[in-house]
Amino acid sequence: MQRAFIAILTFSLGTAGAAPGYVCTYYDVVEHLNISSHSKLHAHILPKTNLKEPLEVKMDFMLVAILSVVEKLQTVTFYFVLNLEWKNTLATWDPQDFCNISKIILPTDTYWSPPIFILERVNGQKSHLDYMAIMHNGSFNSTQPFQVTLTCSLMILKFPFDTQTCNLSIGSFLYPAVTDLVMKTRRTPAEMMKDSHSYFLTDGEWKFTNLSIIEYIEELDNGEFSLVTFMISMERRPTLYILNLILPTCALYLLDMAVLFGPSSLEEKINFQIAIILGSSMLAVILNNMLPTSSNKPPVIVVFFLGTFLLMIMAVLDTFFLLHQQHKSLHFDKVLRSFQQDMHAELAPRAMNNQTVKHLAKGGTQLLNLPKKAQEKGQPAKPRWQLQEQDLFLPVLEKVLLYSHFFLSLAFFAIVSIKWSS
Repeated sequence: MQRAFIAILTFSLGTAGAAPGYVCTYYDVVEHLNISSHSKLHAHILPKTNLKEPLEVKMDFMLVAILSVVEKLQTVTFYFVLNLEWKNTLATWDPQDFCNISKIILPTDTYWSPPIFILERVNGQKSHLDYMAIMHNGSFNSTQPFQVTLTCSLMILKFPFDTQTCNLSIGSFLYPAVTDLVMKTRRTPAEMMKDSHSYFLTDGEWKFTNLSIIEYIEELDNGEFSLVTFMISMERRPTLYILNLILPTCALYLLDMAVLFGPSSLEEKINFQIAIILGSSMLAVILNNMLPTSSNKPPVIVVFFLGTFLLMIMAVLDTFFLLHQQHKSLHFDKVLRSFQQDMHAELAPRAMNNQTVKHLAKGGTQLLNLPKKAQEKGQPAKPRWQLQEQDLFLPVLEKVLLYSHFFLSLAFFAIVSIKWSS
């Protein structure tokens, strides 16, 4: 029954090496290789005939997609295809004897295959493509797709204008590199990167920019093992973060400056400024949910948000200070007016001309300066209050605070821009 089923899959490739009219099948090749009588143990034995030289496994890498990057967990998820090629001199045949059949496809567990271990892997899905191609000269070829989540040290200092490099280290820690197994790459990084760009599927937040390869020997538990590390560089596309975080923050700060320099009363300015600070704090909460909780250096965007928040607080404090000075000036003016009324009541009974009475009845600073003629007639000298200077002090103080706040803001944004661009 099994022979009849396999016969359906047979095909004739000619008569070279076989009797005329003989139909060759893949089953004939399997019979020749004596695979049906192999024990499971045979599939786990390293196919090496030369004990002095290690078996060489050549690999090819192609990145298909960057699925996710989680800054909070410091993990990245890749989808890639890994191709492995090695030799097994115990599995060979002459194509001339089997109608030029030079390649067969068999399950992966039929013969030995390299056990792959990904050093940075924390999670992943197992491939269901459990087949490999076997050539007549004993060359084995296995192609496996992988979707793995790797741990990666994400440097978010320049977020969202950052470039990350994550390592993907592939090796086999069952066979020492000196005597049993050596892993190497089959093509150059430029060729692998070209193919990766050709088949790259995602066009999301991250852009695949560069691929570097390091082949080295790792010492572990008194043994030396062969490893190949693929260094995947990717660049973040910052457009979404600029539109959702940076531009709204800049707009709120410009609104805060407009309110600070506006013609509104000081009480209205304080109300507007507090409302703007509340809006800015909501954006800061969104940013806090995205960034990791610990970092060696605070990201530039955190400094940017904190700096703008402190500048807004300083603007509110400046407005409070000006309001306090205004109330203090009004209180001082009220005391002066009370003093002038007392002075007027004291000087009214005396013999004064109509011109002097008219000057004392007026408001302003002229009421504070007694005529020199009154002093020349022997009247007691009174304090010469300078209300004009008091009225000019508040506008000058307001301009000094506003322009100092403006130039401090320019310096801060210049420093942040330099750090982001460096």
